[in-house]
Amino acid sequence: MILSCVIVEDLAIAAAYLKSCCERNGQIRVTGIYGTVQEALVSLRAHPADIVFLDVEMPDANGFVLLDQLNYHPKVILTTGKEEYAYDAFEHHVTDFLKKPFTYQRFEEAIKKVMGTFHYGPATADHIFVKVNGSLIRLPLNEILYVESVGDYVRFVTAKNKYLSHHTIKGIFAELPAADFVKIHRSYIVNKQAVTAIKEQSILIDERELPVSKANRAVVKKLISGK
Repeated sequence: MILSCVIVEDLAIAAAYLKSCCERNGQIRVTGIYGTVQEALVSLRAHPADIVFLDVEMPDANGFVLLDQLNYHPKVILTTGKEEYAYDAFEHHVTDFLKKPFTYQRFEEAIKKVMGTFHYGPATADHIFVKVNGSLIRLPLNEILYVESVGDYVRFVTAKNKYLSHHTIKGIFAELPAADFVKIHRSYIVNKQAVTAIKEQSILIDERELPVSKANRAVVKKLISGK
């Protein structure tokens, strides 16, 4: 699995070093290098990346401003010469912190940590990564019909396949976009666009009938029908 990344760094030599580390690693494709927060923000809004290498002290704004203004949550690796940003890094769910200057070995450790977080969750606005049998599967959101809780696992159901991943329905629901998905039962999340019929206590998706809990009936009807 090749992940996309952008480098937000105003020092050309530092950006070039990061780019060379990514190329040497082979699991990451650099899609952009930006010298200001504003440039990075414009690009990431149009073309979301899986990973952001972020310097905090940028010429136009603090790097955390970028994270505050994005409408999705990429994996973030801070690259800075100072350690005083640890609290802000924690608050912004930063995956790792590379203190300049850092070695390639330390860079690899950060990448391994990032790769380990891709059990599930959106890397961009249109897909998620699903960890199945030790491999990462890139699953477009519009292909997901519904997600079902199966013990300690969740099952992602599409028109053609089913993917079983070790996680909770609650955790998955927190990562899926609310504009497209709704929780109808403690064991089911459905893609609103996939719903073909709504009954009193269930809904139909691709001729499959799924239960709607009493607590969720009102919100389900409102969210799906728009009324």
